[in-house]
Amino acid sequence: MFYGEYDHNIDRKGRLIIPAKFRKALTEQEAKPFFLTRGLDGCLFAFPEAEWRLLEGRFKQIPFTKGEGRKFNRLFFSGATEVELDKLGRVLVPKMLKEYAGIKQAVVVVGVSSRIEIWAKDRWTAFYDEAQESFEEVAERVILDE
Repeated sequence: MFYGEYDHNIDRKGRLIIPAKFRKALTEQEAKPFFLTRGLDGCLFAFPEAEWRLLEGRFKQIPFTKGEGRKFNRLFFSGATEVELDKLGRVLVPKMLKEYAGIKQAVVVVGVSSRIEIWAKDRWTAFYDEAQESFEEVAERVILDE
């Protein structure tokens, strides 16, 4: 799947080179199109099609009668776009997604197992600096003892 952290830049036309290891993983999964959308914590999420379809199925289960469910689904799906790699391994990041994530040029592309996250470099640095201080405490709270 997707692992690691890579510094990249978005070009003037809004194109981002996807790291070679991630392109290889997408090819191995036969994920020609993949899906880019608003993520959490101010980043963008990118999912291979199979993973996207699983999430879509789960999110369809959220009752539309619940206000929070409607809000989440609207924001998550309205920001979604289907993208494909060009011959140089780039994707076009839509303007509204760049604005949402505060992306101007420098980005960090992060592999998080089944998804790719795309962060504005300054946001990633701020997140990382804060999160790494409490990494062990968070691990103790979220990882269950066996």
